[in-house]
Amino acid sequence: MNFLVTGGAGFIGSHVCERLLGAGHAVWAYDDLNNFYDPQIKRRNLRNIQSLAKPFEFVHGDLVDRVALEDLIASVKFDQVIHLAARAGVRPSLAEPALYQRVNVEGTVNVLEAARLHGVKKITLASSSSVYGVNAKVPFSESDPIFSAISPYAASKLACEALGHVYHHIYGLDVAMLRFFTVYGPRQRPDLAIHKFAQLISDGKPIPVFGDSRTARDYTYITDIVDGVIACTQKTFGFEIFNLGESQTVTLSQLIALLEEALGQPAILDRQPIQPGDVPITFADISKARERLGYQPRVKIADGIPLFVDWFRQNNP
Repeated sequence: MNFLVTGGAGFIGSHVCERLLGAGHAVWAYDDLNNFYDPQIKRRNLRNIQSLAKPFEFVHGDLVDRVALEDLIASVKFDQVIHLAARAGVRPSLAEPALYQRVNVEGTVNVLEAARLHGVKKITLASSSSVYGVNAKVPFSESDPIFSAISPYAASKLACEALGHVYHHIYGLDVAMLRFFTVYGPRQRPDLAIHKFAQLISDGKPIPVFGDSRTARDYTYITDIVDGVIACTQKTFGFEIFNLGESQTVTLSQLIALLEEALGQPAILDRQPIQPGDVPITFADISKARERLGYQPRVKIADGIPLFVDWFRQNNP
């Protein structure tokens, strides 16, 4: 099949592209290589994909460029779109809320509309655990009411979920929305906690610790996330939302201890007040994904952190 992967040069997107290529599909990656973090990192990801010598094409383009997206989708008979591209991160969204609205919401409309106009019937879209906000019930279930986003990023992802439902209900697209829970592993963005902390610990610099270290996250290893994405491409749903997480929580203090052990170095803590937009816990109920997708996360955090550190050392000599 022919797949379009938006954000295909990024952390999750590059792994998805590799898995699709390994399964014998043809893949087009659409990415603007913006400077949210060093574009050379994405270019390195692309070189890794291109080295596989599989049917892969990179298209440099912006989500908000409606004409470019439509031209691409019109020129290739795509069987499916996997829409992963977005402006990411809760804290950066606090500084640029309009940018997150424009790229994430308008960009998603452009992807959905181009697919509708050119006969692509199946789309898998990335959402986020951030949509749950400060959820009183744990673990978080797809059926929980979610009307209390606490960051521009979360609000933009809620809007994307609503748009996905509209394009299913009105236009008949098959849409799966995937709520990712704190993804980590090789190629993780340098601004994300595990990568950022590993770099600072290695450099002997303080790591910022917001709050009392008891905040907890459902850290999910990249291969498990990709398993869930690929499973969505193999079935039809109409419209469904799925949590993709590890379904276990790890406190910030536990995470730091695991990194210290894997790196063989102590962390220097720089304690700071809790940040606006942060939530105390994320915790995925994955029973729906287990039942409908056959989703079965395999990499526990105690194994995943050493795997990440191995990659980190190879790429940060």
